Amino acid sequence: MSIVYDYFGGLYINLTNKCPNRCEFCIRNFTDSLGNADSLVLDRDPDIEEVKAELRNWPVRDYDEAVFCGYGEPTERLPELLQLAKHIKAAYGIPIRINTNGLADLIWGEDTTKWLDGIVDSVSVSLNEADAESYEALCHPRFGIKSYDAILEYIKNVREHVNDVAVSVVSGSLSRESIEKCRKIAEDLGVRFKVR
Repeated sequence: MSIVYDYFGGLYINLTNKCPNRCEFCIRNFTDSLGNADSLVLDRDPDIEEVKAELRNWPVRDYDEAVFCGYGEPTERLPELLQLAKHIKAAYGIPIRINTNGLADLIWGEDTTKWLDGIVDSVSVSLNEADAESYEALCHPRFGIKSYDAILEYIKNVREHVNDVAVSVVSGSLSRESIEKCRKIAEDLGVRFKVR
């Protein structure tokens, strides 16, 4: 069970395997690990002290940032994530990024973007489709069709609290036309666009 791992030279933190989506392209459908992780499949969610202890085994200051991203949706554990983010910034002085599906507000039942203010430096939101119906068919969110509009609202709101916001799509699961539509959505929202 890997909590902290190196992936293409980045320091990643795997807080949970819980996720409100069951995306057809999700890497965990195909392999148990990425980068130098033994296995990103967790038998339980690690507690905060366990993550801190694991970080002490890593040259954290050598990394450009700490990224909360694993085999689950990191905002499922948003309070713990934010406590750890504060600790990492205080102890190691590196920026914090969250890779998210953008459904935190539906998970927690409120606008969570304000919780990130002054703690998180970068957010990358997986948009993954250009409309609600296509998103639901590809990502199978437990919140149903309303998920897509919630993601768009999350992106709009998070810009007010985090300086660096990006929208991403997975290239192998979308048509060129859908990718270009997603690029336009990102442009209209005033955020960066990435194809993974």
